[in-house]
Amino acid sequence: MTRWLASVLHSFGPALAGLAWALKTQRNLQVHALATMLAGGFGVWLQLADWEWCVVLLAVGLVWAAELLNTALEVLADRVSKEREEPIRRVKDAAAAAVLVAALAALGVGLVVFLPKLWRLL
Repeated sequence: MTRWLASVLHSFGPALAGLAWALKTQRNLQVHALATMLAGGFGVWLQLADWEWCVVLLAVGLVWAAELLNTALEVLADRVSKEREEPIRRVKDAAAAAVLVAALAALGVGLVVFLPKLWRLL
């Protein structure tokens, strides 16, 4: 059991290395990190209910996952070809659109969860 647990924990290494690399090199992920910290700070300050935290965390996770997948696809596409090729452009555009959709959905969640609480403070 101990050996199995150690191998499972060891398997997180590449994922953490990928996350660290992306945070160091990808400006958009850095923007998402800032937005995550702001959402967390506002959530603590406004004392979100448990269900509100669940929705906010799911929205944040969706954006991060989409951004990381977009980054992976861009790196892979650039490795396949540095030339301007229409199919590669389409792949990159679609991946970027996925991030946009996730970010807009997260914005909607933020408006629904945070705005009423902020409005009551006025």
